Amino acid sequence: MIQKKFENAAKAVEDMQDGATLLVGGFGGSGLPSYLVAALVEQGAKDLTVVSNNIGAVSDGVAALISNNQVRKIICSFPVGPHAVDLIERLKKGTIELEIAPQGTLAERIRAGGAGVPAFYTPTGAHTELGEGKETRTFDGQMHLLEHAIKGDYAFIKAYRADRWGNLVYRKTQRNFNPVMATAAKTTIAEVNEIVEVGEIDPETIVTSSVFVHRLVQAEAQHEGKVLVNE
Repeated sequence: MIQKKFENAAKAVEDMQDGATLLVGGFGGSGLPSYLVAALVEQGAKDLTVVSNNIGAVSDGVAALISNNQVRKIICSFPVGPHAVDLIERLKKGTIELEIAPQGTLAERIRAGGAGVPAFYTPTGAHTELGEGKETRTFDGQMHLLEHAIKGDYAFIKAYRADRWGNLVYRKTQRNFNPVMATAAKTTIAEVNEIVEVGEIDPETIVTSSVFVHRLVQAEAQHEGKVLVNE
């Protein structure tokens, strides 16, 4: 019988190794797999390359990994804000590398990684500092940049409901970077609010197929029955 549910987030992330590339879903706090990230902070894997839309708050999200000196490189769209003190400090010291990608380009690079497309051309970022050093080509009289696909060793994603095979349904804005990240990692771990039996989810509502999901963690089991619904 296919059973992908892990007892808790700590068990689901315990085999992560130093130097791994990690994709973290979410848009701000919406759709952020908070328990998985917190478990990784406790687990302590270092020299990580983390791909995320933004770094989150000081005590939550990717920022917590940065504060715990676990991140070697961060690839994101929105790295800086009032919450980015630790990131800025490490950038000044040269202890962390930052790669900024326009949000649409970041999403497409991840989607390409999941689709098996190694690279693609886009006009976004051409004639800007973000395009410096990148290969260019002109299409229809407009300069395009060559952008390379992003793939991860692991993806942490957040969904609302799963069946025990790992078919996923999202709630509202959970459906941001989570679906594309699910397809682009060797091991995708989904943090969900509810796990049901196979057949209890309407197939027409499934967004991420079970073939992309390797491990499930039920958020309700992580905090004394309290369910976090990150919409």
